[in-house]
Amino acid sequence: MLQYNECVDQFHEYFTQDPNACVALGVAKRLNDLPDPSVAAEQKRVEEGKRLLEQLQQCSREGLDFDQSLDLELAIQAVEYELFGLTYQFNGKTESAQMPDAGDDISDGIFLLFANDPRPAVERLDNITARLEKVPHHLDAVLARLDTPVKRWVDMDLEKTAELPEFLHTLREWAVGEAYSDIARLDTAIEAAEQALDQYRAHLKALPMTDQFAIGQEQAQQLVKLRGIDVPFADLKAMARDFLSVNAAEVEELRQKLLRKYSLPVGWTAEQLQSFLNERYRVDPKDAAYNGILKRYQTERESILTFIREQDLFPLPSDQDMKIIRTPGFMTPSIPAGAMMSPPPFRAGVKQSMVYLTLSEELLDEHTELSIPVMLIHEGIPGHHLQMASAACHASVIRRHMDAMDQAEGWTTMLEDYMLDLGYMGELTDEARFIGKRDIARLGARVAIDLYFMTGDVFYLDVGVPLGKLGTDPFPNAAALLSPVTGFTPSRLQGELNWYSQSRGYPLSYLTGNRLVWKLKQDVATAQQGKLEGLALDRAFHRAYLEAGGMPLTFLRKVFVHQGLL
Repeated sequence: MLQYNECVDQFHEYFTQDPNACVALGVAKRLNDLPDPSVAAEQKRVEEGKRLLEQLQQCSREGLDFDQSLDLELAIQAVEYELFGLTYQFNGKTESAQMPDAGDDISDGIFLLFANDPRPAVERLDNITARLEKVPHHLDAVLARLDTPVKRWVDMDLEKTAELPEFLHTLREWAVGEAYSDIARLDTAIEAAEQALDQYRAHLKALPMTDQFAIGQEQAQQLVKLRGIDVPFADLKAMARDFLSVNAAEVEELRQKLLRKYSLPVGWTAEQLQSFLNERYRVDPKDAAYNGILKRYQTERESILTFIREQDLFPLPSDQDMKIIRTPGFMTPSIPAGAMMSPPPFRAGVKQSMVYLTLSEELLDEHTELSIPVMLIHEGIPGHHLQMASAACHASVIRRHMDAMDQAEGWTTMLEDYMLDLGYMGELTDEARFIGKRDIARLGARVAIDLYFMTGDVFYLDVGVPLGKLGTDPFPNAAALLSPVTGFTPSRLQGELNWYSQSRGYPLSYLTGNRLVWKLKQDVATAQQGKLEGLALDRAFHRAYLEAGGMPLTFLRKVFVHQGLL
C-alpha cells in the first residue's frame, strides 16, 4: 500500500509520459520526442493505468486532511476517464484505430515550443529539430494503427497536415533569424518531414472509411459521468430545450428594444438586426494580417483589467500574462472563432496563456466592437485565462493536472452575463447582450448535438427548433439545428461540428456548467444571507472558486461546504 505522496508521484509520472503533455504542462522531459501512436504503446498505457488506478484506490487514507482526500478522489476519476478513452469501442474498434491525428500530434508540442516557451531559442530549436526528425516514423505508425477511420476525421487531418509545411517554413525563418548553428540539420529534417507528409496524405486518402462515429447510449452516459457530470441524458435534453426557449424570448425582447433605439423597421428579423450592428460596430482590420483587430483586442484587454481592478472583483495573480495571436492555419479546422491555451501549470515563473483568434474576411463579424469585449471576458480575464492561471498556481500536483470542462466553461459563460450586469459595456449593454444572447444560443445546440453525435439517436436534436427533413449523414443533421440557432458563418459552422465530433462530452459541458455555476452561486447567496451580500458576496464566491484549483463542479461544491460558504 502506497502512502499519499507516493501516489501523487505515480499519478504525475503517468500523466507526463506523453511528450506533448509535457510541453503543455511545462514539464522538462521528453521534449525531443513525438507521441508514440502505436498500438503497442496504447496497450502499455492501458496496463500502466490499471496498475495506477489500483494503487490510488488502495492508497492509505490515514491522517489525510480534506484537500488530500479530495485529491485522491480526483485522481481516481482522472485515471478512470483516461482508461475509458483508451479502451471504449465503436464500429468494433477503439477510437484511436479510427481517428487519424498526425496533424495534432506533430504540431501541438512544436507550436508551443515555438510560441510559448521562455527558454533560449537554441534549446527550443534543438527540441523541435529532434521532433521533426521523428516525423516519418510517426506517420508510418499512425497509418499502421488505423483501421477504417471516420471520413470526417480523415478530412480534418488532411486539412491540418496540408497546412503544416507553411508552419515548418516559419520555423526555418525563425531559425535563420536566430542564427541557429544546426540549421543544416533542421533543413534536412524539414525536407524529410514534408516528403513523409505527402506520402502520409496519399495513403490516408486511399484508406477505406466510415461515416459512423457514434458510441451508443450506454458508453456515452459512462463517458459523461466520468467527466464529472452525473445528469440523466433526458434531463440534459430538457435543459437544452428550456434554455433555447428562454434565450429566444430574451433575444426577441432585445430585438424590439434595439429596433426602436436605432429607428429601424419593426419587421426586421434578429438576423437583419445583427447584420446592422455588425456593420455599424465593425473593427477595421487595417491590413491582410488583421493587425487592426489584434490591436483592438489588446486595448480591450486593458479596459477590462481597469474595470476589474477599480471594483476589486477578482483576485488577480501577480505573475500572469496572456498572449493574443492569430490562429495558425494548421489549427483553424479545430478553432472556429477563438480559443485559449492554458498556462503550463508546472512551469516556474509567469503563468502565460495563449489566446488564439481565427481571423478571415468571412469571420470579420465575429470580431466587432460588441463581440470583442465578450470574447475577451470569456477567453481572457476574468474568464479562462484568469481561472487557469489561478489553478496553475495551486499547490496540489493532482489539481494542476485536472481538466474539468464544466468548471471552466461554466465559469466563463456565467461571466459573460455577470460583467454586463455590472455595466461593463455602458450604453452598449443591450447591443452586447443581444449579440451575446444570439451567440450563446450555441450552448443549447451543443448539448443536443453532443448527445446526438455520441449516441447516434436523432431524438436528441428535437429541442424545439424546426429542423426540416433529416438524412442519414449526422453532420448536415446537426447543422440543421446549429445554423438556425446561431446564424454562424459556414466556416465556423463546420469548425464547430468538427470539434464536437472529436470532443465527446465537452460541448455539453458549457450549458451544464453554466447552470451548475449559477446554481452554486445562488446556493451560496442563500447560505450567506445576513452575512454577505452584493459585491462582498461576489468577491467571496470568486475567490473560493478561483483558489480551489481544477476539479468538476460536483467536487467543487465540497470545497464550498468545507469553507463554510454552503
